[in-house]
Amino acid sequence: MKGTASMGRKSGEKNMIHCRRCGRRTYHIRKHKCSSCGYGKSARLRSYNWQKK
Repeated sequence: MKGTASMGRKSGEKNMIHCRRCGRRTYHIRKHKCSSCGYGKSARLRSYNWQKK
């Protein structure tokens, strides 16, 4: 198993941060939208029929 050699370089850049609306760590900084609740894309909450059980 490899140590920190190449994994240590990945510590600086973050793509995802916590979403202001749903609180999950799914808000994409560069796309300016949350993949979980759809914040930044629309005022409506992101939901689909296929995800309902």
